[in-house]
Amino acid sequence: METIRLFILIFLSYSLTAQDFNKLAEAFKKSYSYEAKNDYSSAAKVLKEVYDENSYEVNLRLGWISYLAGLFNESIAYYNKAMTLKPSSIEAKLGYVLPLSAMGNWDAVLKTYHEILKIDPFNSTVLYRTGLIYYNKADYSKAYKYFEKITNLYPFSYDGLLMFAWTNLKLGKYSESKILFQKVLLNNPNDPSALEGLKLIK
Repeated sequence: METIRLFILIFLSYSLTAQDFNKLAEAFKKSYSYEAKNDYSSAAKVLKEVYDENSYEVNLRLGWISYLAGLFNESIAYYNKAMTLKPSSIEAKLGYVLPLSAMGNWDAVLKTYHEILKIDPFNSTVLYRTGLIYYNKADYSKAYKYFEKITNLYPFSYDGLLMFAWTNLKLGKYSESKILFQKVLLNNPNDPSALEGLKLIK
């Protein structure tokens, strides 16, 4: 008798779990559909109806939808929950920097990028973006470190080569920048930025 009761409890538990999953899956499906129509309010609403604060996936998705809707503080809150649930998640951190960037909070963005690089030191996207932030801050010595690493990892990557060339130029390393600008032209012939850089070399 006890075995039968245990079996029934397990069956009911499984059924409820399956039912919850189906409800969640349907909510995600509807959310994607609304997003495709740029109806971000409805895309968020269907997920909020099945919201579970302990669900990484729901918090991550709501962070993205809130960002698209321009609700940056709300987006940050959801991404924060996702990062708390999965501290090593790079995707949650990359999502988190979106509303921060939109709000111009570059110090928080940099801090998050440094956290990502502790987990994944060779993340080319983060290396490039970090270098770009330092370059725009005119901190060329710090920018150099990140663009150099990208160029070592991806020696013929257009974006990395171009920014490394400009960084070398800003640091007065003219022979190095000339070679890099020339490599950019091999990658993208007649590139206006590379041609402009070459004209500035003494």
